[in-house]
Amino acid sequence: MKFRIYFSIIIAGLSLLNFSCSEQKKEQPAAKQGIKYTCPMHPEIIRDEPGSCPICHMDLVPVTKTESPVLMLSDSQIKLANIKTMTVGSGTFQNQMEIKGKIVTDANGIEIISARYNGHVDRLYVKEIGSPVQKGQKLYSIYSEELLALQTDYLLNLKQQDEFPNESIYKKLTEAAKHKLALYGWSETQIAQLKSRKKTDALLTVYAPISGIVKEINLIEGSYINTGMALFRIENSNNLWVEADVYPHELKNIKTGQTIQVVIPGFEDQAIASKVDFINPQYNDAQQIVTIRASIKNPDLNFQEGMLAKVIINKAAENEVLSIPVDAIVRHQNQKHVWVQTEKNTYEPRKIETDKENENFAIVKSGLNSGEQIVYSGAYLLYSEYKLKKGHLVL
Repeated sequence: MKFRIYFSIIIAGLSLLNFSCSEQKKEQPAAKQGIKYTCPMHPEIIRDEPGSCPICHMDLVPVTKTESPVLMLSDSQIKLANIKTMTVGSGTFQNQMEIKGKIVTDANGIEIISARYNGHVDRLYVKEIGSPVQKGQKLYSIYSEELLALQTDYLLNLKQQDEFPNESIYKKLTEAAKHKLALYGWSETQIAQLKSRKKTDALLTVYAPISGIVKEINLIEGSYINTGMALFRIENSNNLWVEADVYPHELKNIKTGQTIQVVIPGFEDQAIASKVDFINPQYNDAQQIVTIRASIKNPDLNFQEGMLAKVIINKAAENEVLSIPVDAIVRHQNQKHVWVQTEKNTYEPRKIETDKENENFAIVKSGLNSGEQIVYSGAYLLYSEYKLKKGHLVL
């Protein structure tokens, strides 16, 4: 009898336990309603169930959207973070085209100093490539018997002209001898000095014709040079060229004389206004491109040949579009959001979609309405503050 009573109690307890467990199982899905799972490293990954991140394979962690993602700051925090807002409105959007370019030497600033007669290099005054030189600075001295013969011929004709002033032939011969000296690189000052001292000098000093940087030196002291040899290459970098390659279908937006902006990495705060000087008529069929060119000033010699540049060309503008500063947009992976001021010192993230962008503004397709206040300065600081206080932002 007692055995039956105990057995009945055990059976009743097991039934009650089984009922309780089944009720908990029924309640468990309801408890999980509203729970999402995200990756700690990639918050754009959102799933309804636990699992692994498809990017980094970390375990997904639960995150609930039980509270509105609102961030409230004090006046001192807003001042410290330099939070600034603006009213969103419709206006004109300037379409732009950005082209990658590079800086090259202006061919008009290149001077090649070649040997105009045979001779021995007596002295070399500039010996290092990269040395700066000024116009009129000594480059080298040369000893030349050919030059000595030209001087002798000039002095002889001068003497005959003085002795026979009425004979025009000697005057013509003197002018011819003087012209030949000039062709061989003699300046008016050097010829005048020769006429004054009436004494030949087999040594001739050659001077820099322009100011610039020495890029090539092809002689040494004591060497023998022949007529036509390229001895020095000097480049003046006060003016440079910016060349950019465009595709043929882009040429409809580019014309000679069109105003452009040139931005050089490292000098973004010094955008240079220029104009398209030249559009190469020769089509590069191998690369399917056409080269355009513009000139820029370089008085401080900050820019060097080979540096990269960004060329910005304005296209047709669009009117009555909703656009915001690109600095207002917080970008993470494939998501974009802005911070909207809903009340005083209160900010709420808003997911948006954008269309075209230029250097400073972006057209908003959805997510914002005209008249709303958004943060255009300090948006990323708000994003960082939110992550520190509330964790990853899920929109």
